[in-house]
Amino acid sequence: MLHIDLPTRAQIEKLAAYRQSPAVSIYLRTTPLTQDAQADRIELKNLLKAAVAELTEAGIDKRQVWPIEESIGALIEDDDFWALQANSLAIFATPERIRTFRLPNKLTNAVEVSDRFHLKPLIRSVTFPHDAYVLAIGTGAARLIEVSADLPPHEVKVPGLPRDANQALGRRSHLERSGDMRSGEATSENALLSRYARAVDHALRPVLTGHDRPLIIAAVEPLASIFASVSSYTHVAGEVIPGSPDHTPDHELAAAARTVLDGIYAAEIKDLGDLYAQRAAHGRATGDVAQAARAATFGAVDTLIVDMDSVVSGTVDDETGAVTFAEVADAINYGVVDEIARRALESGARVLSARRADIPGGGELAAILRYPI
Repeated sequence: MLHIDLPTRAQIEKLAAYRQSPAVSIYLRTTPLTQDAQADRIELKNLLKAAVAELTEAGIDKRQVWPIEESIGALIEDDDFWALQANSLAIFATPERIRTFRLPNKLTNAVEVSDRFHLKPLIRSVTFPHDAYVLAIGTGAARLIEVSADLPPHEVKVPGLPRDANQALGRRSHLERSGDMRSGEATSENALLSRYARAVDHALRPVLTGHDRPLIIAAVEPLASIFASVSSYTHVAGEVIPGSPDHTPDHELAAAARTVLDGIYAAEIKDLGDLYAQRAAHGRATGDVAQAARAATFGAVDTLIVDMDSVVSGTVDDETGAVTFAEVADAINYGVVDEIARRALESGARVLSARRADIPGGGELAAILRYPI
């Protein structure tokens, strides 16, 4: 099981608002397998050394450096912390505090030192779903399965979940009919399935509340459509895993679910690409870093897609949005595209972090604008 701490938008915005030197951002590829975590701890030591060296070279007061070194060092030595990890770890450290997030996606190891945090890889963790729930619902059984990116699926215990349709309907077998004929429900198969679906939804509600991962239905028709129509969960996937799931192994359902997730991702990327092309024809989209910086500074960005891995070092003027590029990263400059993302977030824009191949135009970023600039 992945032990994940996904950031909320409010947490990302709070990190984005931080402006004080020194601020250290570290991204570390990790393993959820406790017995293999020692190599990750060694790599974090190396990344910490690089951060301290950069801070020292920039002339940062040692009294500000050592609290960062001490807090990350304490994290490295914490056996309990390393026993529960996911696929990546994000660390944000200042002399006053340290904040960590365990993330499901596999990030590239990186360290950034500046007067602000480097957030593009963190934003990636909430850009697209990496995991999901599968509701395997048939008249003979119902179960909820959690599917993650790399670990085996497992069934989630749901208090009050009907064992099958008969239990939900209060019948001993599918041949038994209710004696209450006042509404005609006893003679309507769809009505009976609706009652069953509502009972399942009622049991799932406290388990799913607060989550935003997709719920993928595995069922035959018409039960799949009936459950989708009565579900109170707002993130039910549009695509269904077809066929009776009663005796389908969890690993087969998980494999099908990952295909559905890939489809959700691909569809959203295509929609954004189409919108980008449409807006570009009217001067309301750009892949130019300098233009996007000005647009973000003046609140003109509606949707921004950024390359999650690359770093373009430099600075962005606070008033005009003018970009000054730098050849070498140091503790004074920062990632320009990351700064554009930060300003877009502050103006209420939607910001997504993606692989270069998924960015419309194939550049460092793609900005869809609220109005031409």
